[in-house]
Amino acid sequence: MSDRTSDADPADLILPGAPDVRAAALAWLAGLASERRLSPNTVEAYRRDLRQFLAHLAGQGRNPDIPALIGLKPRDLRGFMAARRQEGVGGRSLMRALAGLRSFARHLDREGHGSVAALAAVRSPKVERRLPRPLPVAAAVAMASPDVRAGDERPPWVLARDAAVLALLYGSGLRISEALGLLRRDAPVDGMDAVTVIGKGQKTRSVPVIPQVQAAVAEYLRACPYGLPPEGPLFVGAKGGPLSPRIVQLAVASMRGALGLPDSATPHALRHSFATHLLARQGDLRAIQELLGHASLATTQVYTKVDAARLLDAFDAAHPRARAS
Repeated sequence: MSDRTSDADPADLILPGAPDVRAAALAWLAGLASERRLSPNTVEAYRRDLRQFLAHLAGQGRNPDIPALIGLKPRDLRGFMAARRQEGVGGRSLMRALAGLRSFARHLDREGHGSVAALAAVRSPKVERRLPRPLPVAAAVAMASPDVRAGDERPPWVLARDAAVLALLYGSGLRISEALGLLRRDAPVDGMDAVTVIGKGQKTRSVPVIPQVQAAVAEYLRACPYGLPPEGPLFVGAKGGPLSPRIVQLAVASMRGALGLPDSATPHALRHSFATHLLARQGDLRAIQELLGHASLATTQVYTKVDAARLLDAFDAAHPRARAS
């Protein structure tokens, strides 16, 4: 989830429950950030999930302390999940909430408080895996090209910057956080045909950069009015500070109308398009896994389903017997 702690209502930052639970929760959250190196967004999502669970218990007239958590029954967990579903929370969010509660329970166990046996008796909700929604090749190329921005009133260097960022997403399959995490010294220019990025779980990987992407980054650097120190961010905002992902998202949203694209055409859709288009050109699944930085091949295999779905759509649209049925 994208909400950050700094943007939250101050009252929402207070964890319900007894002092021992709040102290344990703060220690757990600190460990997630420092020891497990989870992203700030993930830590914040886990904090919010725990707060909602504790608030649910408090709403039932309890002020949960650690012994009360250790003594939870499966019906307590199921009641919380059912209440969240009634509030319109989807299966993915419920799965993450349960994962967060289990992580907190492991922390309590490691600290010698005992095991929350109820969590082992509650199954994770089944979630239908949503297929990525890649863009057509022509649309993906257009979004990563500066030509589509002709007539835009923003400064030329800003247009070149956006084109370079999107070129990295489609041309190298980067996540937006990975592209914006690049430093000036990492810029793939002057014959540098690869970049090293920091992905999920602070894992690093080397990703090839094709000449067209190198050219887009070089054009941005030529146009950028700011002196970019080697250890500073490669991509900067209008005032010279680190570029916000939200700015890139807004730039893409403004292009959707011009290109006649649906709302699913987001910066992340360019990464999906990178993988799908490689696979369509007989790219090796293991190689694509490495390029995307997926920990599991099963995650990458989703794109085989995307390709199969596109083939079936083409069959339904073109085959005479399909039309006859």
